[in-house]
Amino acid sequence: MKKKEAYRNALPHFQQPGQAYFVTWILKDAIPRKSLAIYTQKLEILKSQISLHKEQKHDKKIIDDLTFQYHLATKKYKKAFDDLLAVKSKNSPINLSHPENLKIIKQALLFWENQKLKNYTYSIMPNHVHWVFELKEKDTNGQSVYLQDVLQSVKRHTARQINKREERQGTLWQKESFDTTIRDEKNLYKTIEYTLNNPVHAKLVKKREDWQGNGFFDW
Repeated sequence: MKKKEAYRNALPHFQQPGQAYFVTWILKDAIPRKSLAIYTQKLEILKSQISLHKEQKHDKKIIDDLTFQYHLATKKYKKAFDDLLAVKSKNSPINLSHPENLKIIKQALLFWENQKLKNYTYSIMPNHVHWVFELKEKDTNGQSVYLQDVLQSVKRHTARQINKREERQGTLWQKESFDTTIRDEKNLYKTIEYTLNNPVHAKLVKKREDWQGNGFFDW
């Protein structure tokens, strides 16, 4: 895939070195892709409208209103996403929260720390992973750091290792990941809280500190 600062596939994405992200990726077939199509389409339309209005230098109020609608749709998308995943996790053929799988995923999330990114938090659930981090503008070799490169690296490595441990073959992860950009410190705080509380919302534990798949880093 050609590296771009903005690209689209089944889900909307935005890439920019130095940007903070909230990323979720799931096991293959954990959710039927068509289940959230309506939110995907709404986000695509809003993003296109925002870009068009910015290019044509339209009224800032219009752009602000569309941006608000976009973030509201994103919030609804995340909730619908997690609600479906919580239901489907009970029948997941692979449990990502198994101690050995947790170890594999945690090592992968931490691998690029200080080289390509800064970690804020993560939550490894039975059938999906939430990850909050900030990309560096340049890696230790002076190369621009892109989201797609980091995600491909992490997903490829974890798929290989988990498949080996589970004695299985084939695709582990759904191809697409769902990512949103972090706008400011307030948004970052809310996203971190949302991520750490995910196991509680899914009724896997009563206190988020009890979930072994959670990780938090000072910021």
